Amino acid sequence: MTAANMSEKTPLLHYRLSSSSHGSERSVGVSVEKSPRVSRETVEKPPVKLSTFVGVIIPTVLSMFSVVIFLRIGFVVGHAGLYQSILMFLVAYLIITMTVLSVCAVSTNGAIDAGGAYYMISRALGPEFGDGTGLAYSHHVLPVGYWWSLLYASGVLLLCLVVCLVGANVYAKATLLIFFIVMIVLSSIFVSFFIVGPRVVVLPAAFANSTLPTTANFTGVKLDTLLGNLWASYTVDYTTGSMMSFITVFAVMFNGCTGIMAGSNMSGDLKNPGYSIPHGTLTAVVFTFITYNLLAVLVSCSCERLLLLRNYSFLRDINIWCPLVMVGIYSSTLSAAMSNLIGASRILFAVSRDNIFGGVLAPASRTSETGNPWVSVLISWSLVQVVLLSGKLNTIASIVTICFLLVYAAVDLACLALEWASAPNFRPTFRYFTWHTCALGIVGCLVMMFLISAVYASASIAFMLVLLLLIHYLCPSSSWGYVSQALIFHQVRKYLLKLDVRKDHVKFWRPQVLLMVANPRSSTGLITFINDVKKSGLYVLGHVQLGELEMLPADPLQPCYNSWLSLVDHLNIKAFVSLTLADSVRHGIQHLLFISGLGGMRPNILVLGFYDDCSPKDNLQDCVFSTGALSLDKFKPDKAQKRIFHFPAVRGDGVGSEAASAKDLSIEEYVFVIADAVKMQKSVALARYFCTFNRSEVFARAKPGQSGLYVDVWPLNLLRPDSGRYVDTCSLFLLQLACVLNMSHAWHQARLRLFLCVKTGSCLQEAEKKLQRMLKDLRITADVYTVPWDHILVLHGQRQAKVNQLHPKVQTEGHKEEAAECLHNFPSNTTLLSDEYLCAVNLLIRENGDPPPAVRFLYLPHPPADTRRYTSYLHQLDLLSRELGPTMLIHGVAPVLTTDL
Repeated sequence: MTAANMSEKTPLLHYRLSSSSHGSERSVGVSVEKSPRVSRETVEKPPVKLSTFVGVIIPTVLSMFSVVIFLRIGFVVGHAGLYQSILMFLVAYLIITMTVLSVCAVSTNGAIDAGGAYYMISRALGPEFGDGTGLAYSHHVLPVGYWWSLLYASGVLLLCLVVCLVGANVYAKATLLIFFIVMIVLSSIFVSFFIVGPRVVVLPAAFANSTLPTTANFTGVKLDTLLGNLWASYTVDYTTGSMMSFITVFAVMFNGCTGIMAGSNMSGDLKNPGYSIPHGTLTAVVFTFITYNLLAVLVSCSCERLLLLRNYSFLRDINIWCPLVMVGIYSSTLSAAMSNLIGASRILFAVSRDNIFGGVLAPASRTSETGNPWVSVLISWSLVQVVLLSGKLNTIASIVTICFLLVYAAVDLACLALEWASAPNFRPTFRYFTWHTCALGIVGCLVMMFLISAVYASASIAFMLVLLLLIHYLCPSSSWGYVSQALIFHQVRKYLLKLDVRKDHVKFWRPQVLLMVANPRSSTGLITFINDVKKSGLYVLGHVQLGELEMLPADPLQPCYNSWLSLVDHLNIKAFVSLTLADSVRHGIQHLLFISGLGGMRPNILVLGFYDDCSPKDNLQDCVFSTGALSLDKFKPDKAQKRIFHFPAVRGDGVGSEAASAKDLSIEEYVFVIADAVKMQKSVALARYFCTFNRSEVFARAKPGQSGLYVDVWPLNLLRPDSGRYVDTCSLFLLQLACVLNMSHAWHQARLRLFLCVKTGSCLQEAEKKLQRMLKDLRITADVYTVPWDHILVLHGQRQAKVNQLHPKVQTEGHKEEAAECLHNFPSNTTLLSDEYLCAVNLLIRENGDPPPAVRFLYLPHPPADTRRYTSYLHQLDLLSRELGPTMLIHGVAPVLTTDL
């Protein structure tokens, strides 16, 4: 082959072979340890493990050299000059060294299995990143071969297939032989600079014309030649006709500096990965860096600029034996092709073995008796053959390089995330890295991606993001651990420490709710409703299980958490779960009120279901999880079986030992819970009839042609009609919660209706205007309705007169008690309320609820100070709220509204 012919084919050879230099990065190792997910054949012969030199140094050196060192060193020095060439190598190796440090850190933080980069990324960042980068890593394989010579390329590919099917041990021996050949060729090149005399080299005839010389000089090592090659001289590339610049030359040169993960991807076949990967990779990086720079200096000292710019294969023409360089080129080409094929198959095998994609990649997990994934090899070979048939090798070359840079960036991101998470178990034995090196590696990789091709870089990133989202939402969760959880924990802890309760202000108040749930099966309506009320605040589902730990062999609550967390996922709510074990429900709720939350995030509202005799309904009876490998539910530990919620049957179902049991607390204890919460400065809400609340049916009312969606608010203390006060802490709290509900996205179409109970003799319009002004100052939009209730006040007056007539001392004693109760902030009027009055108030509320509201908010008075009246107190609440539909009786203890800016 003539020099001209060789040079004519150099452009295509560059794109195909330089990109192939990355191929050896792909894992050639496979662990024979049996996976819990994939059934494997019994291993009869353990595979031979590789040393640091054979398993890491040789693959990494060959991958970083490839054919670039033979065909592109003159291109770089010719255009950039020696000074800028050395600067390019320094910048390029700085970028890849940052990634090498990350690789060394991650690889020495625990046992590394087969899969190399994929294994490290997936186990650190989760399956989304691991499988995304793994697929990109394994599908873009590019062996050598001219596109117009399909037969030749297919023959080389078939040879690579045979080697890969035999196993990694044969591949290692082949690369060892190729390594020695390449070293001999490089040695001959270095020797040639000194022993070969000056000669005239003929430039490729196909690119010569009347205005350009047809020959150039090899001068040997001379100072004048060095001085002529020190500075840059960017010109038109004779193979493409494109004008070169620092960026374009740097992008081409950077291709030859990659390949740093070739040794890391051999992790499954290394004797001691924790030692071999850092030592071997760093040794290879230093060796190639010195070689590239030394070669650049010798080329600058011995070759004229014209020779470097017009003949990229000049190393063959100046060698002591010209065919020797061709041997090096073809040897490097064969090594890169084998590396591509065997590495891609190992990555594909690792992805399939993790079973993230279910049965889609299941065949690729089959191995031979020695653990060689022969099915993955055949699949990878077929994909390579398709690439050869397509003929778009130049285009694929750029995409391959960008995909490798994405993998490098992902490794840096994994190390950065582990470092920022500050997890105690992240303590790699390799400590020569910081988060700054990781961040610099990420930025460097991203910059190089866009320097190579902004279009392909953008498309590759978009593809990776789509793949990440698909894996995240459609694939089941893994048991590897998620660094995102560690990062979230770290950040939450940091900001919780900054959340100072001493700086709380009413302007920034938000509801933080502890909802006590006896049985979630009958409470789904209330759980979803409170999720709408929380307004980005804390939401805790609390549950008390009766028992004493000292009488039990183990904690009975731990097995229950999975069902509760699955309930949170099923209802799509944003809530925490807090369970406790106590000898009584009252003591259990006290525990939760004391300990729930953390720092400045603690519940300020206790929500209880109303104490009545309504028959609960099981809303989770038919709820099961779908099966399959790809499902929207990611929380399925067992894909073979459907899973239901493991909650006891509802009261009255007659199923199970707890089904027909009585309530776990008495009336007095229930009211004690309310009083305890108020003592602890927690607001209280009693939720009634939410067993009939259906969120989807409620929102259907807001559609055109329906009755509309309404929320009714009655801010007066109806158990103290003589007070007549609308503006107190509890009334404003009631109004605030209704407004918060209306502000949530799901309820923004609801209309607030505020009912003002007034006497006929008073000025109705003045009372309504006063309330409207207050709503305007509070920025609350609501429809105000005045409701005359003189006939109801008459009933209350009759009761007072009757009590005074039958028991003359009651009034006096009552006033004394009331004075004492006011002193202790315990207002009470339970003794002066008749059932007739309460039923009349209940009827008044129902008559003024047309169209029927989705939910009502009523004023909840404080429990009486006399505990003997607790039964009467709850009876009055029962009569007041009977048959009203979903109702919240609310007692507020702290100011929550302000008109200040």
